[in-house]
Amino acid sequence: MDKHLIYMQRAMELAEQARGKCSPNPFVGAVIVKDNRIIGEGYTLSYGSDHAEVQAIKHCRESCKGAEIYVTLEPCSHVGKTPPCAKAIIASGIKAVYIGISDPNPLVAGKGIQMLKEAGIWVETGFLADKITRQLEYYLTYVTRHRPFVILKTAVSLDGRIAAPDCSSRWITCEQSRQKVHEMRQEADAVITGIGTVLKDDPLLNVRLENPYKQPLRVILDTNLALPLDSRIALSATELKTLVFTGKLTSTSAREEQLNALGIEVCRVNSDGSWLNPAEVLAELYKRKIQVVMIEAGSRVNTCFLQARLADKLAMFIAPKLLGGNNLAWNDISVDNLGQALNLKDIEYCPSGTDILLTAYL
Repeated sequence: MDKHLIYMQRAMELAEQARGKCSPNPFVGAVIVKDNRIIGEGYTLSYGSDHAEVQAIKHCRESCKGAEIYVTLEPCSHVGKTPPCAKAIIASGIKAVYIGISDPNPLVAGKGIQMLKEAGIWVETGFLADKITRQLEYYLTYVTRHRPFVILKTAVSLDGRIAAPDCSSRWITCEQSRQKVHEMRQEADAVITGIGTVLKDDPLLNVRLENPYKQPLRVILDTNLALPLDSRIALSATELKTLVFTGKLTSTSAREEQLNALGIEVCRVNSDGSWLNPAEVLAELYKRKIQVVMIEAGSRVNTCFLQARLADKLAMFIAPKLLGGNNLAWNDISVDNLGQALNLKDIEYCPSGTDILLTAYL
């Protein structure tokens, strides 16, 4: 394999160590090479801390002068929470920079590359670009579409039911699958569910792993502001950040004050009386620097986001059970014929205990 690809692959591996831990910054990896030897490695730390390039420079075992750096995303050129990475590279004496993909963020967007070139540094881009584009799909959606990346997660029987005919749903999937869901929650910046799920299941929607590195923002879609004050969501809101969306015309100021007193933020968006506008929900989450959300809800919320074509990725845990009945994962998704079907691409299957996890892009 070409040496550039070997070192960029290593940079991608390093980036994975920051997945879910540095949002809204992209998780990036960097490798510094001198005389065909890796002398420094780094990845993006938590938001407000060092980026990958700076970490790699700090961890160099010898001088960077005359070395090369491989970085998965274009080095930043602006002052944000930290100084520009491009300037740190220039100051280190590195002579060449190999970049996976350029950064579409308007604050960067080629400016980092230009700064490096103007300093006399050799720059090349496009190494493992397809793989890095997929790796950074959360960030790229966030900066180009101005909304979070949306993962629609559901657990179904083999015949596509999310509950039995008597509406019982615990547990369709096996313990290993439920563990995997907690890992997915930990990676997400927010978890979205509907008031129907809260009233039916009284969930916590938190990460129940040993020593989790993050708890996501809990988001409840509640058109009429019916969240019970004695629900586990409400009673845990002082410890776990919670945001409730309701309709702009909902006359519930007293309940809003009660929820605020419990530490719950209430945000109002447009609705048609029964459905909150999903695009407005995502726009509000974008304003809060939420980069990736996972939907864990019933058929109404699932249907709402699919109808609006606002789900990016499907994560479906399929259990080897047949349930029958009408409790489908989604209902009318505005498809009248085969020609209008929502086609899935890049489908992957992997075992999850006795279940199968299907992931695909919409």
